[in-house]
Amino acid sequence: MGKRIHVLPNLITLANAFCGLLALAKAIDALTLSVDDPIVFYRKMETACFLVFLGMIFDSLDGLVARMVRSSSAFGAQLDSFSDALTFGIVPAVLAKVLIEHEAAVTNYAGNARVHFLAGAVFSLMAILRLVRFTLEPDDDEHKSFRGLPSPAAAGAVASTIWLYLILRRPELEQNEGTPTPFSKLIHGMEAVDWAPILDWVPSILVAMLPVLGLLMVSNVRYTHVVSYFTARGQFATLVGVVFIVVLVLIAPVPFLFLFFVGISMSGPFVALTRALRARRKRLA
Repeated sequence: MGKRIHVLPNLITLANAFCGLLALAKAIDALTLSVDDPIVFYRKMETACFLVFLGMIFDSLDGLVARMVRSSSAFGAQLDSFSDALTFGIVPAVLAKVLIEHEAAVTNYAGNARVHFLAGAVFSLMAILRLVRFTLEPDDDEHKSFRGLPSPAAAGAVASTIWLYLILRRPELEQNEGTPTPFSKLIHGMEAVDWAPILDWVPSILVAMLPVLGLLMVSNVRYTHVVSYFTARGQFATLVGVVFIVVLVLIAPVPFLFLFFVGISMSGPFVALTRALRARRKRLA
């Protein structure tokens, strides 16, 4: 019985890797199965983005379960790094490249396949380097903050940007069991808004976003540990925060994920810049 319990955290970690592999398969399907029906591309890509976030859930659970059953090991740490490198390093870059090049005709984006590959390669390689550094150089302050942007947050920023693009380009994707979601109704209520000029910029934004997020992952910029930030304010404040987050996720999951992960990605440089300006003012005072 004990051995089976100790296997559980590693199985959850492998579930994270499985989500990454399945997301890659969905991206391939999006290109090969959308010839006859263009909507298939958007549906497959939406599923691939969802799988990235599902992988994050498994990534959070494996460490929690390992601590609960006291089965942390070097094997589990290495397995976790390899799984994260796949789901949060390789998959987002591939999804971005697939979307950029498939939507080139729709957005009139005159890109370059080699540039797209290099942008994705920088993201993936920096994610791998970040994970290696995190494994070999433990951060004494990791329970309060991280050195460099965590790879799941970087992956979330890319995947949520792609997902938001998909549903704004194809609002019919925003349905739950055949019923339009609240966000879908909001989009239809804003029919006067022409999203096309904004959406046409998404491929260019993704090309720039990939290397920037990659560099943030290997930077020394400090990022607040979100869970520790909320739990440090007491159980009542944490409970209130969880309730509000659940409500927002149920009402408009994709916009919430986009604002949350892009906000996290920008928070590190913003806080670092703010502190640098304050220090400069004190020196000049």
